[in-house]
Amino acid sequence: MAAERVSLAEAQGEREIVVMRVFDAPREMVFDAWADPKQLVQWFGPEGFTTTVETFEFRDGGEWVQVMHGPDGTNYPCTAMFTEVQRPEIIAYFNRGGREGDEEVEFQSTVTFEAIGREKTRLTIRMEFASAEERDENVRTYGSIEGGQQTLNRLAAFLAKKGVAA
Repeated sequence: MAAERVSLAEAQGEREIVVMRVFDAPREMVFDAWADPKQLVQWFGPEGFTTTVETFEFRDGGEWVQVMHGPDGTNYPCTAMFTEVQRPEIIAYFNRGGREGDEEVEFQSTVTFEAIGREKTRLTIRMEFASAEERDENVRTYGSIEGGQQTLNRLAAFLAKKGVAA
């Protein structure tokens, strides 16, 4: 796993946040956890958050409207436009949202699903901002690196409940 941390550091550019995890689950199962809003709401977001999906048109050009609810009661509305959906390899979307009442944050997210043999999946989330300053502000304001890791921890727990170690 240490080698992946090195490659992750090398892969992250100055305008990006990259989080990665290997799951002991087939790629199609991990992809479906993202592609199905009924599964997505069970794990999406950092620890203590819940998510309400209002619209989920899972296709190129489709819209994803959601509200993440923080443990302190703060809402984080978000609208995303899917820019690329290739089952079971990639989900890309342009994201616009943030803390209710604050200025919106915008970035492009690309989630890739790499099969490692038949039973493992390397999932990589790459968030690209317009500038390094916007990326840094997102990390300071939203704790997005830790939040991304927590989200993948929640996905691992969700997959484990489905009977798959993650």
